[in-house]
Amino acid sequence: MNILFQLWLAFMRIGALSFGGGYAALPVIQELIVNTYGWLTANQMIDVVTISQMTPGPIAINVATFVGTKIAGLPGAIIATFGNVIPQTLIMMILGHFIFRGKRLALVDAVLKGLRPGVVGLIIAATIAITQTALFPQSIQPIAIVCFGLGIVLYSKGMDMMVLIGLAALIGIIGAWII
Repeated sequence: MNILFQLWLAFMRIGALSFGGGYAALPVIQELIVNTYGWLTANQMIDVVTISQMTPGPIAINVATFVGTKIAGLPGAIIATFGNVIPQTLIMMILGHFIFRGKRLALVDAVLKGLRPGVVGLIIAATIAITQTALFPQSIQPIAIVCFGLGIVLYSKGMDMMVLIGLAALIGIIGAWII
């Protein structure tokens, strides 16, 4: 099968199943991109999520763009990104049509009520998977543990997120240089 068509299909699936936003979509993204297609390793996936947090835009779209670029260059980035966006756009257009006409759809209300707990579960699963891969890839990473702990403490004390990211990057650079 053509790689561009595979990218399109994979990210169409991700886009269609990404209820709850980027964090809820991470388990679906990891399953397809890492486990099914093998386009990224688990560590590369963590790197892409990290980069996605530093760039503007939703996580799933950033991941689509990065993976598409890695697999098939600019055409891959375009195909994967559009594949990711189209299902969500169509769903929102259809739902928006009913919502803006003032109609309540009992079926939609019931689906959303059922999806909420599932989305929370997906976010928790993504958190666990990312934490395991980031802190314990093959062995305990002392620098990762320090950044993780320091990040939690400083964030809870109200440190600005941009300063926190810069500090973690600086600790990582110094740690890599020393070790």
